[in-house]
Amino acid sequence: MATRHVEDLSATHEVAQGTSARLSTFLLVGAVCGLAWATGLRGFMAQIAGSESGVDWLGTFGWILLPGVLVGALFGWAEHLRRAGGRRGWRWLALAPLLFSSVLVPGLWDISSMFQGGVGGGAIGVPVLGMLGGYALSGRGPVLGRLISGLLALSSIPVWALVASSINPGLALDTPRGAWVALYYYSFLAVLVIACAIPHRAVEPAVGRR
Repeated sequence: MATRHVEDLSATHEVAQGTSARLSTFLLVGAVCGLAWATGLRGFMAQIAGSESGVDWLGTFGWILLPGVLVGALFGWAEHLRRAGGRRGWRWLALAPLLFSSVLVPGLWDISSMFQGGVGGGAIGVPVLGMLGGYALSGRGPVLGRLISGLLALSSIPVWALVASSINPGLALDTPRGAWVALYYYSFLAVLVIACAIPHRAVEPAVGRR
């Protein structure tokens, strides 16, 4: 009996170690992917702002890259939990992209500058579009709700095509640079949508609970 008890404890310890190792891997991969995505997003913003784009420690690293790392890590955690059967409240991780809205915090002291240059609008609009698209892509929930969410997310395609040239004439889609920037935006938004679907997806069937 004592030998069996020791073996059970050893097996439990090994499982715990394996779970911890897998969680660390998901967090690391998610954080790296989030950093890469946020770095690319900063490049997209630079294309829009042109010569007016400036890079500084707080604006770039504090309000864009750091949230990217955190959002990526949270989605990595969500995928780990999904494969482990989920847990109470884990689907709230679907709200992780709202961390990008932290860029609006400085504007709380100057409301008039909060949406200057479209930064504030983008800080809210891009995460919301991603979350809507993620919900639509997840395959869970009412069909009508997912259909509406999907259409709202897809509306970013024609909207950008219509407003790009008004932001900067060089961004017109009938120019090589404009077409490239449009694909830049569309592809990055698609990646965000795929990531946002993680907290909505069903848990691994083998776990047997939802």
